[in-house]
Amino acid sequence: MQIDHDAVTPPFEQLRQQLIDRIARGELQPGDKLPTVRGLATELGLAANTVARTYRELETSGYLRTAGRSGTFVAEPEFSTSELSAAATLTASYVTEMRRLGFDPDHIRQQLSRALDQ
Repeated sequence: MQIDHDAVTPPFEQLRQQLIDRIARGELQPGDKLPTVRGLATELGLAANTVARTYRELETSGYLRTAGRSGTFVAEPEFSTSELSAAATLTASYVTEMRRLGFDPDHIRQQLSRALDQ
């Protein structure tokens, strides 16, 4: 994972999206243990609170589960493989169309964020 500290998108959002993407692609599987908050923060050059906030939000969203001192793990998915596949197809179509319109990745994320907040 990489954080672009000069991007318009806040580091918290970059990390959140990268973790979601890695889970969706199967790079992170249910039960996989994530790095500690401090370890990942150091690795990415972030404040520990930024990583902790990301982990908390992803736990609330069902992507992660925390097992106390044992660590943070990728949660079992709430959706079936076919549902996740359909979501990936819809997302790819959306991104393709947004790029065709001239939007860069940061602006696409902003539009998604606004839509989700409404």
